[in-house]
Amino acid sequence: MSDSALNSATREALEAAAFRRLVAHLQHRTDVQNVDLMGIGGFCRNCLGDWLADAAAEAGIPLDKASARESVYGMPQAEWKARYQTDATPEQLARMAESVARNAH
Repeated sequence: MSDSALNSATREALEAAAFRRLVAHLQHRTDVQNVDLMGIGGFCRNCLGDWLADAAAEAGIPLDKASARESVYGMPQAEWKARYQTDATPEQLARMAESVARNAH
């Protein structure tokens, strides 16, 4: 079935399911650092949370960025950082800076 054959509600339901699966995967893979996600893909857990908060705002739904990030992390961001975040290497930071520069549009 092509994307054009899906009605809007079905496509949105499938996209929401894929988003939930991505979030669950990132919650499971605590070994994957945000700096690495940023360095390779130009986004991280924070970005997903911020995008969720932005979507809520566009829909007129109150959801602050901290709460949205907590739904992505599965816990408060500060707790996740204390448990799982490691110090970034100079190489990781350089790769991230290069990748973030590609995000400009």
